Amino acid sequence: MADRISPIEQGIPPVERVQTSRRSETAGQFGAVLSQERSEAVAFSKHAMARAEERGIELTPALMDQLTDSVERAQAKGATNILAFDATRAFIINVPHGRVITTMSQQEMQENIFTNIDGAVLLK
Repeated sequence: MADRISPIEQGIPPVERVQTSRRSETAGQFGAVLSQERSEAVAFSKHAMARAEERGIELTPALMDQLTDSVERAQAKGATNILAFDATRAFIINVPHGRVITTMSQQEMQENIFTNIDGAVLLK
């Protein structure tokens, strides 16, 4: 009976090698997806979207690039909640989640004190 099994086993690759190669392919795919996700633009919470609309803040591709760059720079410095701003608008952003929490117009910035932030980034 062992003679009949031996020829079959020779044609089948060992299970460990097949699983190892699949794991490395999967790990590579996961890494690529993860790095792609990190490089995508920041997301807006429902609250931030509503505030941006109410306040007439247009979410252009250029602005989204600026916000993404702000988050990346803040991550490099270890910040967790930042104020990203320019002369006409401001955004409170949760850095680890890449999520804009709220937005403010120029008028509102003059009347507010910003709390619970550990960094500020001037939008370029």
